[in-house]
Formats: sequence, structure tokens, C-alpha cells
Amino acid sequence: MTNQEDDKIRKAFASKDWNDIKAADSWQIFKIMSEFVEGFEKMSRIGPCVSLFGSARTKVSSEYYKLAEEIAYKLTREGYGIITGGGPGIMEAANKGARAGEGKSVGLKIVLPFEQFSNAYIDHDKNVNFDYFFVRKTIFLKYSQGFIAMPGGFGTFDELFEAITLIQTNKVAHFPIVLVGKKYWGGLLKWITDVVLNEERNISEKDLELFHLVDTADEAVKIIDDFYSNYLLKPNF
Repeated sequence: MTNQEDDKIRKAFASKDWNDIKAADSWQIFKIMSEFVEGFEKMSRIGPCVSLFGSARTKVSSEYYKLAEEIAYKLTREGYGIITGGGPGIMEAANKGARAGEGKSVGLKIVLPFEQFSNAYIDHDKNVNFDYFFVRKTIFLKYSQGFIAMPGGFGTFDELFEAITLIQTNKVAHFPIVLVGKKYWGGLLKWITDVVLNEERNISEKDLELFHLVDTADEAVKIIDDFYSNYLLKPNF
């Protein structure tokens, strides 16, 4: 544990009087509201978009970087905008593909101590910064009519399972979720099927239909295209 992490824990348990708590909470409420307002204003007229998630650590030389760039390019050539987390790695690849495809390239950036910059391929008027993950995820979900999940870490898992949960519970429309990379996602999906479904019965068999697993850009784009051909596009909530 670092000194910075230790300080955060100590501050969380520090004694505070009611006035201190009230002042801090009131300021936080206004900060959260301001992030929602900015996000809504910048995204409200953006049109049909697909969010593409994946690791910030993916190198330019990676096959997944190239695949994310190809998927974004092909989606924008079909008329869709691309939304990413605005950082490096897979996110940079997707924004780069969107720029090459002359489509809308959006970055919803979270302020993190180890990831301080936005990539260079985001449209200057579509670069939004957030301090709060839950506000950022709301914007992702509200203005995306599809998700592409590339290989990633805990942040990608968080965004992926948030989307799956909201669809499963009928809180948002059944928009398509595409997992790209059978080798990467295969082990997780096997565990979900063998343990979560068959052993523990914690989900229903139909829940496995909430997402698609593919290996190629053309497969991913076709799933998004098929969805858009059947449904009227609108914000999810």
C-alpha cells in the first residue's frame, strides 16, 4: 500500500462534524450535476453511435489494436459514430479508425493518476472529461446503441457487465453487445456457462443471448448493422 492510498483510507475514517460533511456533500452534488449537464449537452445531438471498450495498455503493434481500428473504420463508413474512453491503447485505435473513416469520434475521458492524456484522434468538440465513473458510464449507456468489447482489464469488465446487467433487467433497450476475440473471452464465457449457469443456476440460459462472440471486424459490423436495420434509433433512457 502506498502512502497516498494510506492517506485516503485515513481521511475516510477521519472525524468530521455535521457542517463539514454537509459542505463537502453539497459541493460534490453540484460537481456531479455539472458533469451530467456537460455530457448531456455535448452528446444530445450526436446521432447513432457505437461504444468501443478495451485496454489502455494495448500496444500499437497488437493484433487487437489493428482490429479495433478496422472495426471503428468500417462502422463509421456505415454512418455510425464511435465513442471510446478517450485514452490510449484500444481506445486510441478506435478513435483513429473513426477519424480515418471520416465519422464522429468521441472520447469520454476519466481522470486517472496513471492515464492523464486524451488520444489525438478525438473530435475537438466531442472530448468530455469526468471525475466520476458512474456519470461516465451513464453517458456511455444513454448515447450508445451498441457496444463492442475488445480485450481489456477490470475497467472493460466493469463497462461490459454494466451493459449486460441493464439489458438483463430491462432497464435499457436490448442493444447489441459484441465481444471480439474468441481466444481472449472464451475462458470467461466457459466459466459463465459451466459454473454460473449450469452449476449454480445464477443466470438463465436466455441470458447467454445478451451478447455475441466474434473474431473479425466484418462479423462485428454485421451484428451492429442487423440491429440498426430493425430498430428505431433513440437514446436508451
